[in-house]
Amino acid sequence: MTECDIPRVWYNVIADMTHKPLPLINPGTKQPLKAEDLYPLFAKACADQEMNYTDRFIDIPDEVRDMYRIYRPTPLVRATGLEQALDTPAHIYFKNESVSPVGSHKLNSAIAQAYYCKAEGVTNITTETGAGQWGAALSLAAKHFGLELAVYMVKISYNQKPYRRSIMQTYGAEVIASPSMSTKAGRKVITDRPNYQGSLGTAISEAVELAMQTPNCKYVLGSVLNHVALHQTVIGLEAEKQMEMAGEYPDVVIACFGGGSNFSGLSFPFLRHNLSGEKQTHFIAAEPESCPKLTRGVFQYDFGDEAGYTPLIPMYTLGHDFSPANIHAGGLRYHGGGAIISQLKRDNLVDAVDIPQLESFKAAALFARTEGIIPAPESSHAIAATIREALKAKVEGRAPVILFNLSGHGLIDMSAYDRYFANDLSDYHVSDDEIMALTSKLEKIV
Repeated sequence: MTECDIPRVWYNVIADMTHKPLPLINPGTKQPLKAEDLYPLFAKACADQEMNYTDRFIDIPDEVRDMYRIYRPTPLVRATGLEQALDTPAHIYFKNESVSPVGSHKLNSAIAQAYYCKAEGVTNITTETGAGQWGAALSLAAKHFGLELAVYMVKISYNQKPYRRSIMQTYGAEVIASPSMSTKAGRKVITDRPNYQGSLGTAISEAVELAMQTPNCKYVLGSVLNHVALHQTVIGLEAEKQMEMAGEYPDVVIACFGGGSNFSGLSFPFLRHNLSGEKQTHFIAAEPESCPKLTRGVFQYDFGDEAGYTPLIPMYTLGHDFSPANIHAGGLRYHGGGAIISQLKRDNLVDAVDIPQLESFKAAALFARTEGIIPAPESSHAIAATIREALKAKVEGRAPVILFNLSGHGLIDMSAYDRYFANDLSDYHVSDDEIMALTSKLEKIV
């Protein structure tokens, strides 16, 4: 494929869904939000895309597509080394999003959102980041479009992954460890829990608060919301063409799952053929055992952040007060899933598995040794789920085609690998009592 094959549109799966996602709700009035209700916080174009339930395809602006050309189309690779190591009849393919300038898929939406902010005349933007992949991507996009960026980075990742922080600063972003003393939300968390190492929910609260208090500033989000999933569908649209070139079609599509951006991006273009009745692909979201919202959470309206600044989102959730374990897959430490994925899961159109931390690193090491690429801890969950499927196929005597998303490389995560090889990492299991205690506090709107 060449740059001429870069998609010219994004795919909006909502248009094809029989059961549309439930609307975002104003937490005060309990009334559904309209696009204009989001204009104070998000770029208008993003707010409009968030509420677009009718258009199947949405044009990619030329300026966005021009920047995509730096690294797109990304490779589709058959993992023959992994197949041989597993002695499986399965055909395993991966879409390699780690080749972007920042090493992950996150740039696909960062470019789009920064462009829309710039086109609207915005001068400043804020965001949160877990592992730092999103923060790095948005830092590059913000610099390209001349925007000032403040990033609230979850404190545990701020300390675990100093080079991701350095990347953001190299591109010109201001990086603040969250929780911080710079916002009301952060100060409250620090006062209540002085040793708290942070969560994406807290970092979102801080970024939203700063955006609302800063003139000519918008908040930019890296996952969860519909418009972010929309931008990421360039992954699956490319993969669909590439699989056709390979003469195969995936029986199983797998991606790791935090808030849903890369899972949505790879799976939605293929899912549309399931929705039309043409295909019967199996879709698997691989989440951490320590943060099992899709596998063990409840479907309910919940805040997207800890302080309750965001609209209420219909999601599978562990509760916005959930404090995730300090695993190294920082991008997956989020309490809820996006509205689209949650509805698809509710309708049994996608499946989910939870992966222990040690299993994910074992899978990562095998992948690195057989395919030569060291994966990010987040992507390692998808690799672990792929290995499960490939070994199951071997036992059952099947030869499925499996496609997974390598959403990022792990070259800045080597301290985590050091700890794994030193037997200094642990698995974390959330008890039913803890989940029940947190989710029982949620207001029952559905």
